Amino acid sequence: MLPLLVVLVLVTFPGDPVVSGGAQSGPTVNVTKRISFPDFSTRNNPRIFQHLTLLGSATVSSHGSCLQIPKPSSDLKHLAGRAIHSAPFRLYDPSSRTPASFHTTFSFQFQSSPTIPQGGHGLTFIIVPDEFTVGRAGPWLGMLNDVCDDAYRSVAVEFDTRMNPEFGDPSDNHVGINLGSIVSATAVNASEVGVFLRDGSVHRAWISYDGPRRFIDIRLGLDRNGYPSKPVYAGSLDLSPYLNEYMFVGFSASTGNHTQIHNVMSWNFTSNSQASLRIPSSETCENKLLLQQRSRNAVFDEEEKSHERTPTSFLIFLAVLILMVSVLTNLYFAGGKKTGDESGGKKSEKKQRLAPPNKARRFSLTEISSATRNFSQAQILGSDSRSVTHKAILLRGCGVAVKRYCDKFFESGGSDRRRRLHREIKAAGKIRHPNLVPVRGWCFDEKETIVVYDYIPNGSLDRWLFGGGVLPWTRRLKVAKDVADALSFVHSKQLAHKNVKASSVFLDVSFRAVVGDFGYVLSGVESTRFESAVSQTADVFEFGVLALEIVSGRPRKSDPGEMDLLGLAWALHEEGEKEKLVDRRMGFVVNREQAVRVMDVGLLCTLNENKGRPSMKEVVEFLNGDKPVPELPPVRPPSLFPYSSTTGLCTAHACSPFK
Repeated sequence: MLPLLVVLVLVTFPGDPVVSGGAQSGPTVNVTKRISFPDFSTRNNPRIFQHLTLLGSATVSSHGSCLQIPKPSSDLKHLAGRAIHSAPFRLYDPSSRTPASFHTTFSFQFQSSPTIPQGGHGLTFIIVPDEFTVGRAGPWLGMLNDVCDDAYRSVAVEFDTRMNPEFGDPSDNHVGINLGSIVSATAVNASEVGVFLRDGSVHRAWISYDGPRRFIDIRLGLDRNGYPSKPVYAGSLDLSPYLNEYMFVGFSASTGNHTQIHNVMSWNFTSNSQASLRIPSSETCENKLLLQQRSRNAVFDEEEKSHERTPTSFLIFLAVLILMVSVLTNLYFAGGKKTGDESGGKKSEKKQRLAPPNKARRFSLTEISSATRNFSQAQILGSDSRSVTHKAILLRGCGVAVKRYCDKFFESGGSDRRRRLHREIKAAGKIRHPNLVPVRGWCFDEKETIVVYDYIPNGSLDRWLFGGGVLPWTRRLKVAKDVADALSFVHSKQLAHKNVKASSVFLDVSFRAVVGDFGYVLSGVESTRFESAVSQTADVFEFGVLALEIVSGRPRKSDPGEMDLLGLAWALHEEGEKEKLVDRRMGFVVNREQAVRVMDVGLLCTLNENKGRPSMKEVVEFLNGDKPVPELPPVRPPSLFPYSSTTGLCTAHACSPFK
């Protein structure tokens, strides 16, 4: 029982780091952080879900007290999941460019499906930069997906039970080290140390990494046999190019056509990193107090001396002051008269008035060309039938997105369409809201129509909803509220967005949703007053469809012959099974009551305008719980604006020249 008691004593879920050393030992200390999961029983640790983040098809078994990827179900094919520690670890010291040392050990078992005993793909121990990405199923082991690019730094040790020649796998029973790629940098056969991962036994892995030496040691064996004498792999390995200062650690796994459940029974992890202390300088708190006292004494002495100055000095100073005031007064009146005679005082005042900060401004074509490297192909972020968007860097180092409209876009409307778009871009540049992408400015030069926006590094929402990664529910709910707030603000300014869809919503560095890619209609002009009103109701409709996308993780468009998302949502509502629309990749870490509420609000937004469709202001109140959501009709009524599964847009936009 003693080893068990020792392990229980070591159950220290991340709190304050243990710091060894002090100011007397020098500028560098070691910071140690430990976690220990002797098992994953909710009875032994009722706060386990606060310490673990479960993404995709991952769960904690209530019976076996273990992590399970994928979650047991009737269909285990093509699933992926992650289970990672909720708090990051400091695994890299940027000042010394030294990776941290760490040691982890975990016991695991691969449970084959009774119907398909061949086995699935395998399990990885992962070190990743975020806590919300899930990789692709199949041979990708849940490590990487289409959203992950070269900048996505990750490290993994894989325990793979399928042989994929395209990835250079040596066998269907191997251990690999993956550095930012699904292709292993090093792979060895586990059979060389007498381990067969698919034999149903409980195995244990020990992974030790010496950061200063850049050396890794991996050992693998049966859990009951204890620490192996021979490593499955040991050698030099520099992880520093693949580490951020803070990283998340945990496990990922996946299945393809062949299935198995990957069980993690226990897990310990310890990291040891270097940190620099600030050594107190000679300017201590005591010295600062002395300096402040000396400063006060000096002021007092100066005041004493001023009382002792002769009256003659004061009279000389007063005479000079009067003379200067007289000269400046004469110059002011003479200059003002001249300015008024030549150009008018109002015009001069207007020229000298400073522009407010963050105000949208006109850019020259030269500035835009320089910032985009002459509209280089390498700088393209995306394109559609009406425009091409480039990433650009302004002279002062600001990252922006430059949207350049194509000439073909103006062929049908000619100069009238161009002038109208220019007017709307300027209208968009006048409004600011935390959930709107700011318009930095524009360039209307030499038949060019270019809009400059702030660059949002995390990209658009569609990449996160449909690209393979899994946004947790808390973030999805926040996205829905952020978008609703933005549209409500836009409508309060008598404007309409007219382009509400997942690709027009962006996530900033804190994953706050900001709405961009505007298609505003200015209602201050009498001829567009009706169109603006129609477009606002269309915004509400399209927000409703976006809300369904957020809940389901499915795109609004459908494949030929399949029911589109809106039709599916109404069908599930009619059958009383709305929970089936909730994205199952989020697992059970989702508030289903909230998800159904968002779905109800989304369906409410697709009602006929005079049969219950709310305003965006009411939508905000529904989502925040300030107002009860009205009861939906039992069956889907005919919509005011039919929804097209082919275009994915409300057909109210057929009247818009900016679709």
